[in-house]
Amino acid sequence: MIRLLQDHGRLKTTVFLVTMSLFCFLLSVFRVFISETRGYLFLNWNLFLALIPWLLTSIAILWKLQSRIAVLLILAAWLLFFPNSLYILTDLIHLRAMQDAPVWLDLIIVLSFAWAGLCFGFVSLTDIEFFLRTRFKAGGKFVILLSVCMVYLAAFGIYLGRFLRWNSWDLLGNPAALLNDIVDPFTDPLNNLTFWGFTVLMGTLLNFMYFGFRFISAGTSSAASDR
Repeated sequence: MIRLLQDHGRLKTTVFLVTMSLFCFLLSVFRVFISETRGYLFLNWNLFLALIPWLLTSIAILWKLQSRIAVLLILAAWLLFFPNSLYILTDLIHLRAMQDAPVWLDLIIVLSFAWAGLCFGFVSLTDIEFFLRTRFKAGGKFVILLSVCMVYLAAFGIYLGRFLRWNSWDLLGNPAALLNDIVDPFTDPLNNLTFWGFTVLMGTLLNFMYFGFRFISAGTSSAASDR
């Protein structure tokens, strides 16, 4: 497995993501010991959901999927779970509710989980861009535009999860009610100003974060190659 990851240039990224996830887990366990409450243990489940998009795209790359149908199935599953990778950022809201441990520790814990989730999501989105360019021969500008749109869709998904408490699997368990909540902001926008405000602003912030992530990575790679 290590050789396979190395051959595909994913070893360092995988080690980083696994190490970061382990750090997050240990922080949440440490909090249990000092507060004698379960506190932020639920963030481990959120982080597990956050790694699914990265796991899907990693499998597709490592297995060298060539079938467009297989890749499309991966893309569909990825899009369903992608908002989970970015969702943890909104768990900062719990800082106001939990007061059984030092707030500085809780801040570090939530930020650690949020950053790990964002990394899983952003790396998986770069994988999606790779599929679009190589499997579907999509142009660079189209890929960038599609990435922007997918991040805004993810912000929409975060809204559904944070405010309306929907989960990714509800698309299979309760599709009619979920579809109603998806359509409602578009059919009655004036009564859904929170949706529009959150989705637009969160989507814009996440796009700045994602493209900042990309530009910094590209700049670092260019600088290293010039040495």
